[in-house]
Amino acid sequence: MHAAITSVLQESRVFPPPQSFVDQATVSGMAHYHALCAQAEADYEGFWAALAREHVLWHKSFTQTLDQSNKPFYRWFYDGELNVSYNCLDRHLGTPTEHKTAIIFEADDGSVSTVSYRQLYERVCRFANGLRALGHGLGERAIIYMPMSIHAVVAMQACARLGITHSVVFGGFSAKSLHERIVDAGATLVIAADEQVRGGKHIPLKSAVDEAFDMGGCEAVRHVVVWRRTGGEIVWHANRDVGWDEVESGQSEHCDPVWVAAEHPLFILYTSGSTGKPKGVQHASGGYLLHALLTMKWTFDIKPSDVFWCTADVGWVTGHTYVAYGPLAAGATEIVFEGIPTYPDAGRFWKTIEKHRCSIFYTAPTAIRSLIKASESDAQVHPSRCDLSSLRLLGSVGEPINPEAWMWYYRQVGGERCPIVDTFWQTETGGHVIAPLPGVTPLVPGSCTLPLPGIDVAVVDEHAHEMPNGQGGMLVIRKPWPSMIRTIWGDPERFKTSYFPEELNGYYLAGDGAVRHTETAYFTITGRIDDVLNVSGHRFGTMEIESALVAHPLVAEAAVVGRPDDVTGEAISAFVVLKRSRPAADEAKQLAAELRTWVAHEIGPIAKPKDIRFGDNLPKTRSGKIMRRLLRAIARGESATQDTSTLENPAILEQLSQSL
Repeated sequence: MHAAITSVLQESRVFPPPQSFVDQATVSGMAHYHALCAQAEADYEGFWAALAREHVLWHKSFTQTLDQSNKPFYRWFYDGELNVSYNCLDRHLGTPTEHKTAIIFEADDGSVSTVSYRQLYERVCRFANGLRALGHGLGERAIIYMPMSIHAVVAMQACARLGITHSVVFGGFSAKSLHERIVDAGATLVIAADEQVRGGKHIPLKSAVDEAFDMGGCEAVRHVVVWRRTGGEIVWHANRDVGWDEVESGQSEHCDPVWVAAEHPLFILYTSGSTGKPKGVQHASGGYLLHALLTMKWTFDIKPSDVFWCTADVGWVTGHTYVAYGPLAAGATEIVFEGIPTYPDAGRFWKTIEKHRCSIFYTAPTAIRSLIKASESDAQVHPSRCDLSSLRLLGSVGEPINPEAWMWYYRQVGGERCPIVDTFWQTETGGHVIAPLPGVTPLVPGSCTLPLPGIDVAVVDEHAHEMPNGQGGMLVIRKPWPSMIRTIWGDPERFKTSYFPEELNGYYLAGDGAVRHTETAYFTITGRIDDVLNVSGHRFGTMEIESALVAHPLVAEAAVVGRPDDVTGEAISAFVVLKRSRPAADEAKQLAAELRTWVAHEIGPIAKPKDIRFGDNLPKTRSGKIMRRLLRAIARGESATQDTSTLENPAILEQLSQSL
């Protein structure tokens, strides 16, 4: 546990929502927001029960909203029965949405295919019937190892339809990571592609499945279903492999859903970057679905005419909630994108928005920062080269967005007319827990603003005492909420110690530091608690120092970590990517001194990095997350020998190790 975290980042710019947006918003104006919060405060269970009855289609209605008899293993709507796939697909049959486009799929090479809600329903039913014919059904676990595609969504929905708990493994994960997840989940079914295509390159997937089987322990798997994405050469194991087309062949376009209890595990998602045994976050069906649908309506203000694009891969929770489930339950038209933002050039996102008249765009700060750098070195890929007038709402997800990147996003992409919903949430929360509501919240760059109605968030010290506004501490959620993690798969003790430590009074520990602003009571995330730096007794969140560095006109991206120091206890090490080429040694020293002075001016001398390294990039996973544990190893002079199987750019480690 950690003491208070010093908050030094000050942001005074405020951007009220356009009145035109407020007038038509699902949650319209601060009075509406406060009314919802008051309802939750007055009758917490009644608040969630009413929403569940209004938004979810139940096969059997629940009689108890929240069961707290075995804390922290909370159960929501547990005696109700439903099917998540039914709520995403069948609910639209016989309505105008039935023939509406559900998914616009853009492949890596730019080719486009679409599927309507009726067609998606039929494809899911055919595949589900095929899996049922193979003998798979309720209570089993399936591993899905596929690229972004309509097929991946079909696989997830078909599992949900049959009551098969799925675990999607990101296509960038290694055979070893895949093996760990197959074994830990006790999977009986694997659904994979032969290869995936990213940035013009074919990347094998089926061969990684075979390698995982060679490691042993996968004997429970009866079938590996293979989708021929590219037709690439693969080894075929007749005793277990079966083609996707063969599974679907001759199957009916109708499949009765399997009704499951609200607490039935919909999916297990293993958290990335963890050391040791994979940590399988288990989510239930009813509460998760409710939050996915609610946040589509509240945070994204989804309308029938919208074209929604979440750029996340289905291998991450964002791709579950805001690709595979939330948009479909809301009856939205969504874009599913196979490629990467820089292929064939760094204007790909803007061209895709223009081509499909995208109205809601939801992406990660890492992607935004990389595109800022690209657009400043090549005017041809600047957002202004494309018609982005269809956009009405922007979103940010995955990590705190620094204020300067926020401003660029607001001005250059949104044309200063689109609210930005800077969403804070986690794999464990299931959906947004702190986020601006676009028809409600005046925006402050870098702040995720206010909790959603019904989410009781606070900033506390290590004894669970609430911190005064203006003083940083640990972010907690004080009451259970419907889409919360139910347990860690197969490890309930780890679940309790990780998320509900005894000293925090039964609160959920998010693992992030945060501060509430004195005047607005807005939340700003200061970084992971384990990334808090203690310099001469002063505790700093890494995000604040990174934001100060990125505010410098020459800096495109920065990551800050700590390393032991004999004098200060911990020293700040910064890794910086410039908007131009990496400097030579002499210039690097001069620029490092300039940046240290800059940080001292922006924050204070105590926050100056002790050393600064320049690189062409930062070590990132294929989903764009910075691998800070590798940076910590480099900063400490250790060999970065930990698992790098998810690393997009391994060569950068050697460059950063030599750069000082």
